Formats: sequence, C-alpha cells, structure tokens
Amino acid sequence: MAQQRDQRQQRGRRSQTREFAGRRRNCFFCREKVEEVDYKNYNQLRRYISEKGKIRSRRTTGACRRHQRQVAVAIKRAREMALLPYVAG
Repeated sequence: MAQQRDQRQQRGRRSQTREFAGRRRNCFFCREKVEEVDYKNYNQLRRYISEKGKIRSRRTTGACRRHQRQVAVAIKRAREMALLPYVAG
C-alpha cells in the first residue's frame, strides 16, 4: 500500500514540473496598461473570438483574469450593438 501511494505522489510531482515548462504568456492589456476594455473597439475584440464565434478562454488568449472578464462583457455588448456576430456566418 505504501509503495503505491509513493508512486502516485511521484507521478503528481512530475506532472507539476512539466506544467510550467511552456512559455508564460503575458496579458496584452496589462502590458499596454489598459484600464478597461472598450466594446466599441471591435477589431481588437476579434482576436478573442474563435472562428465559430465563441469567446476564447484565458488559457488560449493569455489574458489575465480581470481583463478576460472585461473582454467577455465587451464582446457581449458589441454583439448586442451588432458590431460583432453571435455566430460565424
């Protein structure tokens, strides 16, 4: 029993070290010192929408938590104002 537990712990440690091996992405908005994401700037928001029209995740875009929330709200507002499509056409 103890041997199995030790093997599981070692496997967990190995996966944690691999997790951070990739390049760390910086938030575009933090680098540019943007306080709030503007829904009227739809050309910038297009980067955060997939080909199917879905909002891309933080993991894909590299945005921080704060700015990713602002991006999501801005995309939803831009869709409501017909600046961005809801689905790909």
